[in-house]
Amino acid sequence: MREQFFKAFGRSGLAAIVLWLAAGCGERQQADLVIANTSEPETLDPALITAQADGRIASALYEGLLARDPRGNLVPGVAERWEVSDDGLTYRFYLRANARWSDGRRVVARDFVESWRRALLPATGSKYVDLTLYHIEGAEDFHRGVTTDFGTVAVRAVSDEVLELRLRQRTPYFLDLCAFVTTFPVRVDRIGEDEGANWTRPARLVSNGAYVLESWRINNRIRLRANPHYWNRANVGMAVVDVVPLPQATTALNFYLSGLVDVLPDKAQVPTALLEDLRRRRDFHSAPILATYFFRINVTRAPFDNALVRRALALALDRDFIVRQITRAGEPPTGALVPPGLRGYEPPRGLLFDPQAARRLLAKAGYPQGRGFPVLELLYNPTEINDAVAEAVQSMWSRELGLTVELRRQEFRTYLNTMSSLSYSVARSSWIGDYADPTTFLGCFVTGSGNNRTGYSSTEYDGLLASAAAEPDSERRMQLLRQAEQILVERDVPVIPVFHFVTVKLFDPEKLSGVAMNLLDDFPIQSIKKLKHRRPE
Repeated sequence: MREQFFKAFGRSGLAAIVLWLAAGCGERQQADLVIANTSEPETLDPALITAQADGRIASALYEGLLARDPRGNLVPGVAERWEVSDDGLTYRFYLRANARWSDGRRVVARDFVESWRRALLPATGSKYVDLTLYHIEGAEDFHRGVTTDFGTVAVRAVSDEVLELRLRQRTPYFLDLCAFVTTFPVRVDRIGEDEGANWTRPARLVSNGAYVLESWRINNRIRLRANPHYWNRANVGMAVVDVVPLPQATTALNFYLSGLVDVLPDKAQVPTALLEDLRRRRDFHSAPILATYFFRINVTRAPFDNALVRRALALALDRDFIVRQITRAGEPPTGALVPPGLRGYEPPRGLLFDPQAARRLLAKAGYPQGRGFPVLELLYNPTEINDAVAEAVQSMWSRELGLTVELRRQEFRTYLNTMSSLSYSVARSSWIGDYADPTTFLGCFVTGSGNNRTGYSSTEYDGLLASAAAEPDSERRMQLLRQAEQILVERDVPVIPVFHFVTVKLFDPEKLSGVAMNLLDDFPIQSIKKLKHRRPE
């Protein structure tokens, strides 16, 4: 099997391996575990992280009030226990006496207060505070600059051991947020103005999680070493872990089959053409996850400021072809943003493939058969699947609508910046749910959200989400959220859903424990243990 793969991929994959080995030859010790990541981290600052690849590393370096086990279940983290008032608004967390930072200092309630204040400061630029910390009374006003008095935010350190906060309305999933990266504590006293982003570099970063950051070779590897001061260090699986950025599927698979990495955690790292062959192996694992592949549309740029144009693009997209001929892992095509399977929620149908209706809408918008329509730039970050999907969509919109589509391929960091600055027309995107509730998707597109990245703003949409947040009846709440999603994907269409993800991972269960498939598509690095030495197959 290994020789067949190498033959299929030619010498480029082998050359990448040789270069990688040469770049890392200065490491004094071989890692106990090597994990492939889909990209080089943009940041290791919890307040700024937006990408799953960055969050995976941050979750090994830091620990929140709560954490997750390998199956995605919530477990105690820095907080060993907590209490919630009868009205569901007041939370009191009791911190472990033996929780320590990597420099030996105790983790105290004040660390969370200061970290959350920093995340809420507008100058910090955190993009997730609206989905996480806004639930705390007074947090939104502080972040939006309505007040500069952080004392109006209802979070306080009662003592070193006790953190107390009050929510502005009952939030059923708030404990899930306490295990999310944006709410992780950082050592604010170590983040000086003179250091800038350098405080997250090796030898400067002080962390409170299972690992410390030992080294970071750009585009080669990040090395993590077990934190001797971590409160649960006895249960940390591996002493030394390398995380290697491998965005190209062919290279990633070659690394895995060569025994250079132990886990491929993402479907984008598995060549689509080999899925059927790989599916028969014991180290192949696949399961549905809470994630959606979609396109964002910059609604501030003409002619995409016209909802008729956006709907036409959605109706001209043949999702069945994409999942059948390109992704080929059993992904369900969709016109909805929120994946199925969330208790009590039924996503809307959305706008599915109807090229005749698409052409009628485009003509109604003033562009019959695409005449007069400017060149459409399709932005995406390079992976094997993204490349193929972009080419397919280019062909569909040309064939069905008469549009000229140019592909704009950018490396991940540049691509994120281009989307955030609204310097695009249409962009490939994806979203992985951070907790099991529709708002983890729908909340991204409220006015001003740091994760909006479309320029979309609707008072009706915002109002429905606000009403849902204040609605005590669970069934009525889900109805309000469904109405909001209908506006998003059927009427206003700042996003075009394509398919819901199915995750694919490669790891050998006879050689590793602590890796499990779960709806949130995540796994704690510290839980992974090697059962025996991995040899190339």
